[in-house]
Amino acid sequence: MATGHEETAGGGPGDGPLVGVDRLAEWLARPGTVVLDASVGAHRATGRRIPGARRFDIDGVFSDHRAPLPHTMPEAAGFAEEMRFLGVDGTDTVVVYDTAGIYSSARAWWMLRAMGFDRVAVLDGGLPAWEAAGLPVEDREPGGAERPGDFTARPRPGALVGSGAVVEALADPGAAVLDARSRERFAGTAAEPRPGLRRGHMPGAVNLPFGALQRDGRMLPAEQLRAVFEASAGDRERLVVSCGSGVTACVLALGAELAGYREVSVYDGSWSEWGLPSALPVETGP
Repeated sequence: MATGHEETAGGGPGDGPLVGVDRLAEWLARPGTVVLDASVGAHRATGRRIPGARRFDIDGVFSDHRAPLPHTMPEAAGFAEEMRFLGVDGTDTVVVYDTAGIYSSARAWWMLRAMGFDRVAVLDGGLPAWEAAGLPVEDREPGGAERPGDFTARPRPGALVGSGAVVEALADPGAAVLDARSRERFAGTAAEPRPGLRRGHMPGAVNLPFGALQRDGRMLPAEQLRAVFEASAGDRERLVVSCGSGVTACVLALGAELAGYREVSVYDGSWSEWGLPSALPVETGP
């Protein structure tokens, strides 16, 4: 299990879910290393990339646009097709990053894990850490692959769950439902960025803003992460994590794995589903 940053960074089999910029710089020339830029929204507009990076488009092909909710996980066949288009083989080591630090890259990491692909890690600190280290960038958008890959999806049950599983977890004394949104959105004192959603949170959920797991855009060491989670979840070892649309919830999933939790699920619909007018209960306040 990871206990720090550079010392325990990984991405190969058994190395862990986090890799430092120095380690990735060593890996770039190694055959079988694939770097994916998973930036979303306004964070995509930098015009710079780590050399050779390819676009993992969460706003685009890596969301199911037939679904009524944003950032819905695609079906396995479509996901695998897009990964093959990116040239990813089943034996490759994949490192995902984003231009905000660690934001949407954790979503790409969790999606790959949910599809049974474990040879994947998040770049700690993302593109800002890479550039701060003086490492090279290309002044163009992430490109494509020279040839298709042989990626195969093997969906992992329970990695992504729906509202029914969240209802069950809220009633389970051995489970904790953690909400990665800001304290103001959780309390209902700030408006939701998506129209039509109710303000507040799930009764029984605990607020853990994803930024609390980071310092200067990098994940906290494992022992500090464990303390942060225990302050929110107590001694409960089963975690269900949620956010606005299933993106920053995956930062909590990343932190939970680094902290040693092994029963973690991401609520894919998150507040984009729960907050819709429905019979699902909502409360306001801290």
